[in-house]
Amino acid sequence: MKLLKPIVLLSLLACSLGAAFAQEAAIRKNLAERLPALSKIDEVSKTPMNGLYEIRVNGSDIFYTDAEGNFLIQGHLIDTRAKRNLTEERVEKLSAIDFAALPFKDAFTVVRGNGKRKLAVFEDPNCTYCKRFESDLQKVNDVTIHTFLIPILSPDSVDKARNIWCAKDKGKAWLDWMVREQPAAKASCDTAALERNLDFSRKHKITGTPTVFFADGSRVPGAISAQQVEKLLASAKAQ
Repeated sequence: MKLLKPIVLLSLLACSLGAAFAQEAAIRKNLAERLPALSKIDEVSKTPMNGLYEIRVNGSDIFYTDAEGNFLIQGHLIDTRAKRNLTEERVEKLSAIDFAALPFKDAFTVVRGNGKRKLAVFEDPNCTYCKRFESDLQKVNDVTIHTFLIPILSPDSVDKARNIWCAKDKGKAWLDWMVREQPAAKASCDTAALERNLDFSRKHKITGTPTVFFADGSRVPGAISAQQVEKLLASAKAQ
């Protein structure tokens, strides 16, 4: 069997790349003309499914289309053989945050035990799921918890967040309210940090509470059990 000469290989590669660029250009053009909301596409890429392309917009919003942009699908792509939700995995990867880059100055921190393991959580003081999460979190030791207050659920959330943020001991005031139903005393101080937290949440699409981030940058929306926290802390440490 004869080996292809380097110049032939380069020619084939160039043709392949040219076809890929043309395909992407066609998808972008057709979708932009037919659906103006998709005029700014971040990325077009092939999926493991033959003839199906991933369309990424607004950073982490995922759609799917055919090779000519004639059809648009919104939903989850499931690999039935591997039993994997490819869409969910992709969104999780896109929405990960560099843990070290979190604005910790706008959070209050509680250290339990040696504090070697780390997590950050965005919460609203009126969030029932957050209260359940905080109650379960009491079972987790040797952890540093950075709490970012984002009062998004009601006007009353703003008042409660302010009182907790302005308390002398923020961590105690927070747990008194979330775990023991003891409201923080009325207080006032500079609450610009709460506004910055809201801006950060909007920028990174943190739309629900609680939203938890681990040291590897992974994001988990919603309340999870202490057992799940332990598992994810171990996973983040291993990476």
